[in-house]
Order: sequence, then C-alpha cells, then structure tokens
Amino acid sequence: MARIYAASSWRNEYQPWIVQTLRNAGHEVYDFRKPFNGRPGFAWSDIDPDWQSWSAKKYRELLTTSPIAAAGYVSDLRAMEWADTCLLILPCGRSAHLEAGWFAGRGKRCLILTQDGEEPELMALLATDICISIAEVIARLNS
Repeated sequence: MARIYAASSWRNEYQPWIVQTLRNAGHEVYDFRKPFNGRPGFAWSDIDPDWQSWSAKKYRELLTTSPIAAAGYVSDLRAMEWADTCLLILPCGRSAHLEAGWFAGRGKRCLILTQDGEEPELMALLATDICISIAEVIARLNS
C-alpha cells in the first residue's frame, strides 16, 4: 500500500475518480479537495473573489500574508511529507508541477499520469514512471 499525494488541478474533472480508484485499490490518498484536516481545500477565491485580476505585487503580498493561504500551504506540505509517492495527474497547473518536482528532488517516487493530447515535457524524465492509464499506475504502485 502506498501513501499517495495526488497532485492535480481543481479543473481536472478526472481527479476525484482517480483518487477514489486508488483508494479502492487499497492505497491511502491525500486529496487536496478534501484535506486530512477536515477543512475545505484551498481556493484563491476564498481570499478574494476577484483574485484573477490581481497584480503581481498583490499576488505576492497575499500569498505571503494571508492566513487562508498559509493554512492551505501547511496542509498540502504536511501531506507531501507524509506521502511516499506523488501522482501528478495531467492536465494540471503550476502548483502540481512544483509539488511533483519537490517529490523528485527529495528522492521520493513520482508517477505522472498522462493521456493523449497532453503537451510533452522534457523534465518529465525526473519522474519515476510515466503512466498512460490508471491501471498502469496501480500496477506500478503494486510492484
């Protein structure tokens, strides 16, 4: 059984199904949408509904001073430390790629789940494995 950090995006419609499939296969999975701490997952709109119009200065300020951002960061970082495996579920955003890079840099297992139509990334070679189906992910986790 693996302890998995599922790195993805709120916009990835497959993420909830993948988390549940991994749990059904007997793995423990951190779901950023429903963190272990029982709070709702972090969303920029919780800080400011108009977050998409922020300047770079406002983004930096709120990232470093908002208690909501701090709580979301600590929740995800603790889960990353807890996990022995990262599953980067594509498509996803920049945060998920930073998380996967953290796992690779720490020498922890990092799997990428990709699909047809995803843009190739050279640095995906940092990952332990690149999988093209959830069945392949589960097989790698069980090996």
